[in-house]
Amino acid sequence: MRFSSSLMSASAACLLLASTAGAVSDFPLSELCPASFEKTEEGVCELRNMYQFYGSLQDQGVGGTQTSLPASRDGFNPRQIDLGRYLFFDPLLSADGSVSCASCHDPDKGFSDGRGLSIGIHGNEASRGAPSLWNVGFLKHLFWDSRSDSLEDQARGPLYNPHEMGNTEEQLRVTLNDNASYRDMFRQAFPEAQSTEIELEQVYTSLAAFQSSLISLNSRYDHYALGYHEALTQQEIEGMNVFRSFVARCAECHTPPLFTNQQIAVIGAPEPEGRKLDIGAEATYAAPKLKGGFKVPSLRNITKTAPYMHSGRFATLRETVEFYTLGRGHAVPEGVEMQLHWHIWEPNLTDYELDRLVDFLGTLTDETFKPQIPKRLPSGLTPIDHLPDNAVVDTIKTVEGESS
Repeated sequence: MRFSSSLMSASAACLLLASTAGAVSDFPLSELCPASFEKTEEGVCELRNMYQFYGSLQDQGVGGTQTSLPASRDGFNPRQIDLGRYLFFDPLLSADGSVSCASCHDPDKGFSDGRGLSIGIHGNEASRGAPSLWNVGFLKHLFWDSRSDSLEDQARGPLYNPHEMGNTEEQLRVTLNDNASYRDMFRQAFPEAQSTEIELEQVYTSLAAFQSSLISLNSRYDHYALGYHEALTQQEIEGMNVFRSFVARCAECHTPPLFTNQQIAVIGAPEPEGRKLDIGAEATYAAPKLKGGFKVPSLRNITKTAPYMHSGRFATLRETVEFYTLGRGHAVPEGVEMQLHWHIWEPNLTDYELDRLVDFLGTLTDETFKPQIPKRLPSGLTPIDHLPDNAVVDTIKTVEGESS
């Protein structure tokens, strides 16, 4: 009987180990690079696109169509990118498991959230909207006020902001290390790591890896720019010509093919009614000349990310483009001194030209490589926790600090 009991105990132990092992390895990470990336002999993913055939000086002029892209972040291994995907959609990264990165950067809403002002943990309302993350791997500066210079540094902002995801470094480290599935996934993604413990730098690297894979360069505009001129209608081409003209000057800040020059511009965009002036990049650089200045956003997938401007002041693209033709400084609050960008003047565009501009902006939509939302997460939580669009206003706490 003793021998038999030992056999039974051993069998039970084996079953328990097998069950545990199965749970740990239940999230195998992809060995394949995302679309638009090629896996090198070194096992990392490098970006490939048609714009790499262009030199930066080709087709000079305002808004030249055959212009190369700026350098992008790549060189992550496919497992790090896939791990970042799970982390991005997992509310486990927030203090109470209520919000994830994707709560404010929803792939179905242009990697924004459809709100003028984003909502964080405990229903806190931020003072700015969530910028789109499409092509974020090309950007040199991040956040509306341009205060971060890397995706890894940027990740720290929302994670630890008490009004966004509300977490702490210690709690995040403990939460992830207490999850057997995540420990296994981090070992897959970082096989050379010296420690078996999950390190926060690995979290930031994984989030950066995933975000750098969000590529949108296959719109109808891109087909046109790469030689297929039938990709655009006549009205869209008219809109592109307005966009590139020395009258409208849109392309001087929203420079193709990324449709941003990555600079800060003071344009005097108004705040929502009742909200005080957001000084923007003045705070980042301690520079009064940048009062009301914000990073020029990319216009890629712009039709998916309404409302517009840093605070969602304009509900439609038509309202947005009209702002630029209503006169220099017309929305600057009385008594406020702003050094408006010299491109903000009085182009006096007609209604027809404004309509064609909106038509053209629609050609920049491309969600071909929209990543798959995980069907389940190591935490067991729901991948995206959508807040209702009609959230009761009086339950929302308005805050001054934010990380967008």
